Amino acid sequence: MSKVIFTHALCSDLATHFEEKAIPKKLVLCIDETVDRYFGTVLCLELRKESFTLHKSVVPASERSKSLAVANRLYGEWAKADVDRNYTVVAVGGGVVGDLAGFVAASYMRGLRLVQVPTTLLAMVDSAIGGKVALNHPAGKNLIGFFYEADATLIDIAFLRSLPERDMYSGLAEVLKYALIGDEKFLTFFEKKFEEFLAQRPALLTAIKKSVAAKQRIVKKDFKETSGLRAVLNFGHTFAHALEKLARYKYLRHGEAVLFGMLCASALSHRMGKISSDEFQRIVHVVSRFKIKETIVKAYFLGQSERAITEAMQADKKKQNNSLRFVLLEKIGKAYLSDEPIEKEQVCNAIKDAKAMWRSTHKF
Repeated sequence: MSKVIFTHALCSDLATHFEEKAIPKKLVLCIDETVDRYFGTVLCLELRKESFTLHKSVVPASERSKSLAVANRLYGEWAKADVDRNYTVVAVGGGVVGDLAGFVAASYMRGLRLVQVPTTLLAMVDSAIGGKVALNHPAGKNLIGFFYEADATLIDIAFLRSLPERDMYSGLAEVLKYALIGDEKFLTFFEKKFEEFLAQRPALLTAIKKSVAAKQRIVKKDFKETSGLRAVLNFGHTFAHALEKLARYKYLRHGEAVLFGMLCASALSHRMGKISSDEFQRIVHVVSRFKIKETIVKAYFLGQSERAITEAMQADKKKQNNSLRFVLLEKIGKAYLSDEPIEKEQVCNAIKDAKAMWRSTHKF
């Protein structure tokens, strides 16, 4: 299990980790271009003060960077810079950079060490934890990838101070997921502290730690998704990945898609008699507190037909015997991967229900 270090002295703690593990202090710093603009110069300066040798690779801050073309560019760049197996890849950025750098680290010279330094809330609570790295393909999201555990993940919430409000909401969607799939008491805490999360008060760090611990517990039991337990972490994601595909991996934040997807998955759980009307309405109420631009919602959720969304699901990795499988809620705080056949019409109706609930709570 990858070590998670909560830090306020990133470079110093990174150096300590390397020294404790007797790892050569050679780095490939693979960094998001936006993060590089804010922090790149000082980060490189501080790392050199800690006696690190480093090569920096800057990656465009776009979901489209998770591609074979960009990975191939990094292979060539690292080879030209004489990066060898003594180097450790340090991924600094959101989920895109973490996935891309992790994929290239897993495959370059048959594997370099990897350290994740997530700088977005979503990456801190989800994508940087658990050892999944992947690229997108025109046929679907995250279709090409590895299970590849990082040596360590260093979380410094100071990075969040530069995060736009849109990305805070996106990350909070993944925090909400952990409450819905595994901890009703966490949902109560989420409901009570929501505004404090947005204001980045101390409650946010508590929520991050709870989310990280929740994901680690599940991943530890089912690292490679052999038992189906880890699949519950994909609650809402079958719908979400379809929406991201329809948005061409460009116009929709992952967390926004997950929020819409969880609303759809909750509606499907309700339609199938798994959760009560009161539970469904509680979820709807929590979702109603998320502020997402009306133009985004109309174009990439409400404006997409139910048929188009279901068709875009067909590349989902959870498919078995050519049939879609959904993560559903048995109750708030308990999710499971359903193997029961679900008619496409039922899925379309659940999407309609979710859209209707969004319209009713957001006055669209």
